[in-house]
Amino acid sequence: MSFPKHTIITGGSSGIGYAVAERLIRRGERVSLIARDLVKLQQARDGLLALGATPQSISIVAADVIDQRRLDEAVAECEESGGVASALIASAGIVCPQFFDQQPADDFDRQIRTNLLGVANSVRAVYGPMRRRGYGRIMMVSSGAAFVGIPGYAAYCASKAALRAFASSLRLEARPAGVRVSICFPPDTETPQLQAELPHRPQAARLFMGQAKPWPVDKVAERILAGFDAGRDEVNFGLLLHVLARTSPALEPLLQSLYLWRTAKATDTNLTDGSS
Repeated sequence: MSFPKHTIITGGSSGIGYAVAERLIRRGERVSLIARDLVKLQQARDGLLALGATPQSISIVAADVIDQRRLDEAVAECEESGGVASALIASAGIVCPQFFDQQPADDFDRQIRTNLLGVANSVRAVYGPMRRRGYGRIMMVSSGAAFVGIPGYAAYCASKAALRAFASSLRLEARPAGVRVSICFPPDTETPQLQAELPHRPQAARLFMGQAKPWPVDKVAERILAGFDAGRDEVNFGLLLHVLARTSPALEPLLQSLYLWRTAKATDTNLTDGSS
């Protein structure tokens, strides 16, 4: 099955969303980008035009995914410019790493609202018409953090894990109506968001996550589109995330025990060094 002719991408002004848009434009598809910052959206549009896209093949609309009313208006504007959207890639998301007892409630809640409710709002804006037409494609961008808890990432992990359950439930409702629901779980990816996040990543999280190199954003976008084109329900990245996707209930206690052992060892080492 060929990729839909008009795809709406939330969070499309940068990062994974923008990298997906680049590939769709190269394939001759039409794309609409929705994000909060109009300046970044205009820069993204210029970048796509530089690839050879026509002005008619790109729409940009500023909207926050946590605002359902504005998001509905944004989708309507995109469809007025680019025609009926038969695909959605819900890529908008944020991350604010901090230990739970230190994190302001507003920062915790904002991650839940954006990463979970914002995706639900995005789906809601297109899902009804897709059902009525009997065709549509939806890809939710979750994270490898959906599979395990990570110290300092309580809100982020919770929101991304909830997306997996949302996608799984909606898939059962949507498939009989001709709408396919997919979800992907990218690892750390070379994006502006990761660069902004890393200075705030707690050392405990680094100890838990190890030293794996971030994936190039181009490779992540390619994998997402390949999975979308193939109609896969879930798209994973790398051997570890493939394994975690299938065995996380069994593996997570082992990973937690290993982390706690490493933490205790590091603490003992620091105490020894301090007393010498």
